Amino acid sequence: MEQMSSREVYGNPWMSVREDGVRRADGSEGIYGVVDKPDFALVIPLDGDRLHLVEQYRYPLGLRRWEFPQGTAPGRLDVDPIELAARELREETGLRAANLVDLGTLDVAPGMSSQRGRVFLATGLTSGAHEREHEEQDMRAAWFARAEFEKMVAADEITDAQSIAAYALLLLHERRNPL
Repeated sequence: MEQMSSREVYGNPWMSVREDGVRRADGSEGIYGVVDKPDFALVIPLDGDRLHLVEQYRYPLGLRRWEFPQGTAPGRLDVDPIELAARELREETGLRAANLVDLGTLDVAPGMSSQRGRVFLATGLTSGAHEREHEEQDMRAAWFARAEFEKMVAADEITDAQSIAAYALLLLHERRNPL
């Protein structure tokens, strides 16, 4: 598919929406709508058999959801993924990690968005004060045993696709790197 034209139809400090004129492989023309968002970092805080999650209200869903700490840089800035991971962990949970291991990349919704994310495993954790953004003021954080996390996924209590995919990356990492 070849991009023939592009125009931004909406933008704010967190995202933009563009409409591209495209030519398909068969020569036919059409349009493609794309949501552009900066890349994010997602962090899996792991201490022994415990995972640290955050719960917050997700406005588009109208629901509170448990998920791993994750986010983007303000103002659609491009930030080094490991720096962004450390910042998101500190901001949302107050935790600092002695070790951040890159587990892989996630594409959020490749049929409609350019956003990608890096997943990091955080270990060697120490506690501190969180530094949440204004939109995160009602955020809660808690530790969960891995078995409880898996039960919450099975019971539709954790439905965040990035968190579930990140957990799969953690399991693959542990399979390749047994203790």
